Amino acid sequence: MKLGSMEWDYKNNPLLADGAWGTELIKRGLEQGNCPEEWNVIRPDDVKAIAEAYAKAGSNIVLTNTFGGNRIKLEHYGFADRVREFNIAGAELSKAGAGEGVLIAGDISSTGKMLVMGEVTSEQLYQVYAEQTLALKEGGVDLILVETMTDMDEMAIAVKAAATETGLPVISSMTYEKMKDGTYRTIMGNTAEACVRAAAEAGAVIAGANCGSGINEYVELAKTLCELNILPVWIKANAGLPEMTENGVVYRMNTADFASYIPELLDAGVAVVGGCCGTTPEFIKEVKSVLEKHAK
Repeated sequence: MKLGSMEWDYKNNPLLADGAWGTELIKRGLEQGNCPEEWNVIRPDDVKAIAEAYAKAGSNIVLTNTFGGNRIKLEHYGFADRVREFNIAGAELSKAGAGEGVLIAGDISSTGKMLVMGEVTSEQLYQVYAEQTLALKEGGVDLILVETMTDMDEMAIAVKAAATETGLPVISSMTYEKMKDGTYRTIMGNTAEACVRAAAEAGAVIAGANCGSGINEYVELAKTLCELNILPVWIKANAGLPEMTENGVVYRMNTADFASYIPELLDAGVAVVGGCCGTTPEFIKEVKSVLEKHAK
């Protein structure tokens, strides 16, 4: 299949995505309550440095600092009229930081409004996601990533808007929790199979999961997703469960422990691996080493 400008044999050539962005921004001084996407225009060197660090660690796919860059989320900060500016800047910074040969995925996520509660309409969501993804395309991204979604219906609207309006390849990534019966569902009750089928119908070319309860929990989920054999599978898991400390949220899993689960993901058939909360460029470097050994 074609992914951006790359011809990709996903069954024999798994790709490496990047790690967490939020914690990297916090390390550089982002304070709670501030808008991360504003840094694309007020702290561009810091944003660019994160993309560069992940590319140097070995990432084939690097995200943009635009996770909450939709009109509804930005309205909380008084920046609803700066969607295009923040998203174009975010795309350009990741592209410049990552350099040649790295695919840039325009990162989008939930609006925080609930369809089921009537807080927003399907048409409004479509327009919100169309606006953001068109700006990301203008900034030069190769792909669109719809991530950390918990509502299948909102995900499908976001995927459809991105695929239809931009014409770029779109990745769908949900967040799941393991239920008592052993199945995986979103907090809205959506099953993994239903989400993957909805993503495919909406136009996604890759589907999978990110965030959640940790990479150890996502190994079994990955097997389920791969057995569906509907779309190539994306797994970008957390470094274990978060712990609250007096210094904030901490993830105890180290790089070696995190990377130790990667062979199982690859053996299951996962096409793209990466890290979410608690992971850093050091984690990605460790995973890159595993990928290289797995390929031999």
